[in-house]
Amino acid sequence: MGIRYDNRIIRTNSQEIYKDLLKKRGLKKVKQYTTPTLNDISEKDRMNLDRLEHLWVVGDKLYKLADKYYGDPELWWLIAWYNQRPTEADYVIGDIVYIPLPLEEILDLYYQDKTSGGE
Repeated sequence: MGIRYDNRIIRTNSQEIYKDLLKKRGLKKVKQYTTPTLNDISEKDRMNLDRLEHLWVVGDKLYKLADKYYGDPELWWLIAWYNQRPTEADYVIGDIVYIPLPLEEILDLYYQDKTSGGE
C-alpha cells in the first residue's frame, strides 16, 4: 500500500454485527486500517512551506490535483491534510486549495507530526 498507510494501526474486525457478511465472503475476520486523525499544522510550519494556490473548478478531484502537482495521484491525502478538508465534498467551486511544496518537506512535516504525539 501507499505511504499514507505507513503509520496506521491495523485492527482485526470480527464483530457479531458483520457475522453474516463475513460468512457470505468466506471470512472469519477482516483486517482494517484505523481512521487517521488529521492534526492541524502550526502557523510557523505553514510559513516555512511554499505553496501554490489552485482555484477549485468543476471536475476537480484531490487525486487529480496530487497527480498534477506531485506526479502521484495517491498523494491526494497530503493536500486534504494541509487544507484540513478531507474530502471533495468539503470544497465548493471557487474555493482556493493550497498545494504545499516541496513534496519532501510536507511529507517530513506530516510524519514528524505523527511521531510527536499525533495519531
